[in-house]
Amino acid sequence: MALTSRCRLRGRRIPMETECGKTMSSRSDSGSGEDSLDRLLPPAGAPRRKSTTSLSTTEPPLLRTSTRTIYTAGRPPWYDEHGAQSKEAFAIGLCGGSASGKTTVANKIIEALDVPWVVLLSMDAFYKDLSSEEQAMAANNDYNFDHPGAFDFELLVATLRKLKQGKSVKIPVYDFTTHRRQKDWKNVYGASVIIFEGIMSFADKELLQLLDMKIFVDTDSDIRLVRRLRRDITERGRDIEGVIKQYNKFVKPAFEQYIEPTMRLADIVVPRGGGNMVAIDLIVQHVHSQLEERELSVRALLASAQQNQPLPQTLNVLESTPQVRGLHTIIRNKETSRDEFIFYSKRLMRLLIEHALTFLPSQSCVVQTPQGQEYEGRSYNGKGITGVSVLRAGETMEPALRAVCKDVRIGKILIQTNLDSGEPELHYLRLPKDISEDHVILMDSTVSTGAAAMMAVRVLLDHEVQEDQIVLVSLLMAELGVHSVAYAFPKVKIITTAVDKSLDDFLHVIPGIGDFGDRYFGTDGSDSWSDEEQPSY
Repeated sequence: MALTSRCRLRGRRIPMETECGKTMSSRSDSGSGEDSLDRLLPPAGAPRRKSTTSLSTTEPPLLRTSTRTIYTAGRPPWYDEHGAQSKEAFAIGLCGGSASGKTTVANKIIEALDVPWVVLLSMDAFYKDLSSEEQAMAANNDYNFDHPGAFDFELLVATLRKLKQGKSVKIPVYDFTTHRRQKDWKNVYGASVIIFEGIMSFADKELLQLLDMKIFVDTDSDIRLVRRLRRDITERGRDIEGVIKQYNKFVKPAFEQYIEPTMRLADIVVPRGGGNMVAIDLIVQHVHSQLEERELSVRALLASAQQNQPLPQTLNVLESTPQVRGLHTIIRNKETSRDEFIFYSKRLMRLLIEHALTFLPSQSCVVQTPQGQEYEGRSYNGKGITGVSVLRAGETMEPALRAVCKDVRIGKILIQTNLDSGEPELHYLRLPKDISEDHVILMDSTVSTGAAAMMAVRVLLDHEVQEDQIVLVSLLMAELGVHSVAYAFPKVKIITTAVDKSLDDFLHVIPGIGDFGDRYFGTDGSDSWSDEEQPSY
């Protein structure tokens, strides 16, 4: 049965394989992220968790702490070797009458998909703010919330389009008691699959064009009325007479005039809502096939690339003074103790960060000295500076940045290598609010192929950070990594203390420095804090 044709599916309920849903509505939290990731290190002798690529069927793919949520199933690359988005998120539209079970169907699809980085977008968030006169009408149940004019379709279309393009978006939070949007909106980012549900999901032509799959949830009108009574009375503080009045005056006529006719636009019609597991299984199979067609192999393309060109002009290497070369000698030496490795690495980081700051924009300024004389100097010419570390090893560079940049804001991105595919995967991010207005210092300890660095830069670009306002800082880079980043993002400044020539068969930098995170944190590849943590090359 083809999904491209409209069809009705009926069937018995099938038990779910998972006990809880895998809805990973990716979000970028605000905050400085002062807490250190090494507190997540397991105690000595603790059993290792399973690989990130082997998901349990009874537990959601995430690790929760008191301050963060880390996805143990990461988001694979959504861009090509040029750094440009090569695939859009797969958007599913769910339409149906009020209280038809759209949200239930959406959650059932998410559970059955067993895919992380799924965003559930509700049309209810896009109701328009009501004027004082309209609020008075709503209080008397005389305002029609079931009319297309009640929704902000312009904002909705713009938001869904940005989500499909992989951008970070802000979603309004609508208060149904005051009938106004709350002051704080919710940040959403990183969707591989978008499930959009609402009574008017098919009412706008431009919105329809953004949906890759259209589903209509068909539920008996009596059942919908009972559900609406229960919801509006218990969740929205309304009385039974007002709910029935609104239903008869607005809800029922709107369904017959605006909603039911759009059933013909659906690719698939699901009777009985969330109880129709045959329909949900068919939907899930189709979504999986679409996601498989969109899979990319970015690292393989980077590793096989011929990089015979000179190093790019955007690269700046810290001058190899006797001091810098001496520090490299110590930290590259496999016999160096952990204490010495940490001490001399910190010295080198401080030099590197100080050097990187010289590439931030500055302007002339004149100040008065205590002697009453004028001094013509320089001052930072920008709104703010944010440091973003690529966890785990990039976090070791944060103290050096904080030491030279007062009140600097800090963000974090966790990228790890999938052991099966060899591709980098995004597991977690926490970025400060309004990061788009700042110059960003992106910190990672080492860069080999550049795949992880490219993913981190892509994340920043998706959050509206300007490419020419990103400075990638790394202690050690391979030539391949330099070329990969510079080719994909020619406006990003690349600052390092050394560039090594080649990679081995395992994509380790040669002669290299070893696994920086393991040497710094005192772990090894088999006893890391995460699931067989692999370096983010």
